Amino acid sequence: MATMADVSRAAVLCASVPSVSGSVVAKPRVSVAASPFFNQGVKSLSATVSSVRSSVVNGSPLVVNMAKREEELVGIRKMSDEDINQTVVDLKGELFILRSKQATRQEFKSSEFRRIRKNIARMMTVKREREIERGVGIRESRKLDREWKRNIVIRPPPSYAASLAEQEKK
Repeated sequence: MATMADVSRAAVLCASVPSVSGSVVAKPRVSVAASPFFNQGVKSLSATVSSVRSSVVNGSPLVVNMAKREEELVGIRKMSDEDINQTVVDLKGELFILRSKQATRQEFKSSEFRRIRKNIARMMTVKREREIERGVGIRESRKLDREWKRNIVIRPPPSYAASLAEQEKK
């Protein structure tokens, strides 16, 4: 069991260091050698902290945009509301097919569940952003969503239609 001295030696210390702009920036330090509980991972963490600190001092951005996601969002934002609704219906159909493949123990990629759910969430987020821009409240948004769900025309998703077409050709 760790004693109070071990815990205090393992604590993260902060020292104030002036930055380029003259304001005080907290420089995190980790006492690696003081405690046997820290391993190689913490040494690399301290190196990461110093690189983050140097980027704050130099003024370079800390956040790195994920290019692929940004491209997807730009593509989604270019779509009309009707296209977004139709794509969400298609993606939900894909999700249904994946669930049925899982239930019948057919071959499927389990990573597709997450990818499709995230795409649906992105599209619904863009749809809600547009509603907020128009001044639609949350209660009215839910009412519109219920009406939209009642009016959905169920049809097979494009991937299923393509697989049916391939089977007919054979």
